Amino acid sequence: MIRDIKPALYGYVRDARSLLDPGSLPDERKVHDLRVLMKKSRAVIRLAGPQTENEFAEREYSVFRKTGRISATWRETSVNRKTLKNLKRNHPALFSRLAGFDKILNIMKKPGISGPVPEKTEADIALIRELLLKSAYRIRFQPMNNLDPVILLRQLDSSFKQVSDCYLAARDNPRSARLHELRKRCKDLLYQLWFFRPIKPGVVKNLEKRLETMTDNLGKYNDLAVLLSGLDYKYSPGKNPPAIDELAIVIRHEQDRLLSKVWPTAFRIFGPGKTLTSLLRIQPDIQKINDQE
Repeated sequence: MIRDIKPALYGYVRDARSLLDPGSLPDERKVHDLRVLMKKSRAVIRLAGPQTENEFAEREYSVFRKTGRISATWRETSVNRKTLKNLKRNHPALFSRLAGFDKILNIMKKPGISGPVPEKTEADIALIRELLLKSAYRIRFQPMNNLDPVILLRQLDSSFKQVSDCYLAARDNPRSARLHELRKRCKDLLYQLWFFRPIKPGVVKNLEKRLETMTDNLGKYNDLAVLLSGLDYKYSPGKNPPAIDELAIVIRHEQDRLLSKVWPTAFRIFGPGKTLTSLLRIQPDIQKINDQE
């Protein structure tokens, strides 16, 4: 009753490669889709990796991580610009006082769509296309048709426990790095759950929906944290212009609002004593398998 993993993984890699055209700068939508496909691919390797050759799992995970890191440099500027535009829409008076600040102007400035692709970007695109082509070829010939569904469920349970640990750490001390790690592990669990949807379609889809809302809010929180970092903001009594300090407060307030949406959902799913099997309303003998190992 678990969806086939190999065709899905191959499809993710194939579709990711098709988003990149040699000599053409990928737009914001393509960069976003590429990064989502790589996150899905990494989640699949975490799920099925223990039942494949170690070399295969490590190599493919490395490819997907490298692709994600390269594409992150394409995403940051556009995300900062979009985040600032949203803040400007809600706080026009504040942004009228920020009009003369170079860092704000540089972020808000939309790059031209014409002109040649920078050499570095062109080389990165060529590298990613080559990496994903080779990865897709290896996946095609990797035996993954007889994966044990109970072991896969155990791996899903392991992912759930990792998220639970990240939740408790972030709730105890909600630093940006811990919240970012919580989001990444939630994404792993979300993308892995899709393969188990046929077991309990309604229950799993409901959990997926809650996780997606939670990760969206954590993603917006992280975008605001990245923006603050891009502005090189540091509080120093009496040294920053009042408008910059006010912008920082507005950003912090928005982050607080987003976390107020995250914590209740996170507690209901990952709070102390919560288990994956109770959430999915199934009772596989995961503990017995763990004891045998």
